[in-house]
Amino acid sequence: MQQLQVNLTIPVPEGYVMVKKVELEELKYESLSGICWTMTDLEQRIKKKRNWIKDNVLFPSKFREILDTENGGFVYYPKGIGEHWSFHAIQMANFIDENYSLIFGYEGK
Repeated sequence: MQQLQVNLTIPVPEGYVMVKKVELEELKYESLSGICWTMTDLEQRIKKKRNWIKDNVLFPSKFREILDTENGGFVYYPKGIGEHWSFHAIQMANFIDENYSLIFGYEGK
């Protein structure tokens, strides 16, 4: 079998840097540290409207038991007029990642 040894230089465009995948994950984590999302933030993150999020993520009992702060979770469910949803960003992002197929395969069933 023939082999070819190549010495190659690939330019990195101005404004870009190369980082290890682990470092990128750490940066993402740090960017969410200490952050709470609003419902609008969550809509933008998962590209779904609030009614879909409520029907498929927040109100199904199998998820609410985990999510609701009253059960030790990380989502504040508004109790009355003038109150707003609040989501612990890191924990909500992890929940979506870990339950992606359940959430996006659920569709209100």
